[in-house]
Amino acid sequence: MKKIAEYNAGEPFDLFLLIKQSTKGVTTQGKPFMTLILQDKSGDIEAKLWDTTDEHAKTYAAASIVKVGGEVHEYRGKNQLRIKSIRPVKEDEGVAIADLVPSSATSKEVLYEELMQYFFEMQNPQIQRITRHLLKKHQTAFMTYPAATRNHHDYVSGLIDHVVSMLKLGKSLADLYPSLNKDLLYAGIILHDVGKVIELSGPIATQYTIEGNLLGHITIMVNEISKAADELEITGEEVMLLQHMVLSHHGKEEWGSPKRPMLKEAEILHYIDNIDAKMNMLDRALGKTAPGEFTERIFPLDNRSFYKPSID
Repeated sequence: MKKIAEYNAGEPFDLFLLIKQSTKGVTTQGKPFMTLILQDKSGDIEAKLWDTTDEHAKTYAAASIVKVGGEVHEYRGKNQLRIKSIRPVKEDEGVAIADLVPSSATSKEVLYEELMQYFFEMQNPQIQRITRHLLKKHQTAFMTYPAATRNHHDYVSGLIDHVVSMLKLGKSLADLYPSLNKDLLYAGIILHDVGKVIELSGPIATQYTIEGNLLGHITIMVNEISKAADELEITGEEVMLLQHMVLSHHGKEEWGSPKRPMLKEAEILHYIDNIDAKMNMLDRALGKTAPGEFTERIFPLDNRSFYKPSID
């Protein structure tokens, strides 16, 4: 059976899909509607439900499985679903959430084992202890959570997938530029997004938690580093440097960074994070694009479309 990412504009569909996100809205004419983000293992797609009621909001809440019929169409450079029929899944249809949730191509156990190898290259005992402590504290969630609600690594085990990919890139850069402090760089890569296990609700139908909305993963992680240092009775510059790595990894204030990078390793961390996120978005968009054609518009990449060459 075809997956949702394999459908082109104009094609009819009739699929079981998981509601990843469900939000209510009101048109300019004052009529209620709902925006649904629907997904299967191949990815997700947006759809609208018009003239909705409170009952619709309960029936089509996030984490619900539905049978959806309609047609794919293009809207502002992106595929959307034009829904003609929708209903909740029936128990005897044998469809489970696990059948519809995308996950990392590499198992979380293999990814975690790869990550742990980087500790052997770290020499500063204070940095290593704080990083190990926080990784162990949040290990279960860290291995299963996505790295975001949308756009990049937004799938089961996406967070650890993102971090291991960043560590590989960080190692290559550290080998090329040996003046980089590997302890700071590796610890910053490992810790920079761990706060997302508190910021986000989990790997299924991911939403922002109350802490996520009020504090955000950066503030959460800076506090976690401080608590870890207290629990381990660690003082010294290392604590502040790790906090700065987390505080500055978004690079600019307008991108959500409380501080701009003021360490060489923090500057590199920002670039590595940005590269890996954008490569993930591009790989996924190009993966569902035929050679010789353009991808759908990718909003986080300035709403650009990218060409997939037909050459080998």
